[in-house]
Amino acid sequence: MGVVSWPGRGAKRGVPSLQWPRPAAKPTPAARVELDQFTPDLLVFLGHAAYLELALFETLGRSSAFAPDVRAKETTGRIAETTLARHRGLVAEIERSGHDATESMEPHIAAIDEFRARTGGTDWYEAIVADYVAAGLLNDVFVRLAAGLPADHHKRIVAVLEAHDDAPLVVRELSAAIEADPRLASRLALWGRRLVGDTLLVARAAVSASHVSADDERLEPVFTELIAAHTRRMDALGLTA
Repeated sequence: MGVVSWPGRGAKRGVPSLQWPRPAAKPTPAARVELDQFTPDLLVFLGHAAYLELALFETLGRSSAFAPDVRAKETTGRIAETTLARHRGLVAEIERSGHDATESMEPHIAAIDEFRARTGGTDWYEAIVADYVAAGLLNDVFVRLAAGLPADHHKRIVAVLEAHDDAPLVVRELSAAIEADPRLASRLALWGRRLVGDTLLVARAAVSASHVSADDERLEPVFTELIAAHTRRMDALGLTA
């Protein structure tokens, strides 16, 4: 299980330092660490999550042009559909609250667009892995943050984020591609490791949007769990995290 160290613990300022210690011989069960105490205001939460899904959707649309074959294009379209469904569900929640979705997303555009520029990948395979990593890890974060929202909002938002899961499709298609060309494995494993730091910075920004001090010591167990979940997702692809 990985350990994440934030600035002030020897890491370069603004960039988390990731260490990957040897796993314990016998994993010890631990209580799930929640983020409800760090939940930001409802509109901040929704605007951030909604624009993230929109940005992922746009990136998928662009990557379709570089898909290696028709099957890959069709796969990209299906992943994009589920991403857009999450976006639309979050927008509906913003509008249900009587606010404008565009205005709610506006404050998050610059940071997420910068993240997208850093993690776009050089070809279709890297773009799909980037979406797989970002969508998996960041949806984990937003589901946990939603625990601190009012009960009615919480139930609907979690339903939106969890109802549209395209991970099995990604695993099936990328696993087939790696089996056909084993050289992809090492490149995509390295790319997946590079993605983690940037993705965790977006996660950290979502947590820091609350009014509660999100200090390193209180957050480290949460991010350790997130990295462990990321490792399981990479294992599903047969790639080393």
